[in-house]
Amino acid sequence: MITIKDNQAIEKMATAGRLLGQMLENIKELLVPDISTLELDTWIASYLKQHNLVSSTKGYMGYKHSSCISVNDEVVHGVPQAATKLKQGDLVKIDVCAAFSGYCADMARCFFIGSASVEAQNFVATAYSALDKGIEKAVVGGRLTDISAAIQAEVEYYNYGIVREFAGHGIGKKMHEDPEILNYGKPGCGPVLKAGMAFAIEPMITMGNHRINILRDGWTVKTVDKSLAAHVEDTVIITQQGPRIITRL
Repeated sequence: MITIKDNQAIEKMATAGRLLGQMLENIKELLVPDISTLELDTWIASYLKQHNLVSSTKGYMGYKHSSCISVNDEVVHGVPQAATKLKQGDLVKIDVCAAFSGYCADMARCFFIGSASVEAQNFVATAYSALDKGIEKAVVGGRLTDISAAIQAEVEYYNYGIVREFAGHGIGKKMHEDPEILNYGKPGCGPVLKAGMAFAIEPMITMGNHRINILRDGWTVKTVDKSLAAHVEDTVIITQQGPRIITRL
């Protein structure tokens, strides 16, 4: 069942989203060669605590960290490690979900460590444009798969792969609520969208084949062909005035 959020819930989610957006803006200055993904997670945990945010991932199904940090061919759910040191040219995806006064926001951003090839930059730009295309369809009266189809059309126009096994989701009191929001599909299907619905929309795309596998840690998802992967995400509230993106500054 898709829950409709009242104004009080939406403003708590918006506070969480604004703070997460500021956090991922501030973290840019830390993204330099030789920093470990565990050091980044430690900084994120400290930021969340300082701003009265509660991590939604720490403790979730035994997960031990406040963020997922995925590097290069890792798609999502990369586990922060002291041994994983970032290096020049790496593509890093940082994904954080946290709650303010009991209501969550969820977001992910891609970052390069130093310079990157034009090919890699164009690939990441497509992930962001697919996210925007999906968000444009998060409107009152639309259908859920309008979002999915818009993402797929944008990604496949540039001949990139779309991960099938993971998807966006509803969000609110819980990190994961109904509905599941696939990143592919035909338009015009699924529930009719209503004001007060809240979605985490998150394209996960690959530069090569879309097939993935999960590492023995039970979390980290990587591309089978070791091609680069991109993951971006925003939390969006459907309103009568159009989609309200609460994780952008």
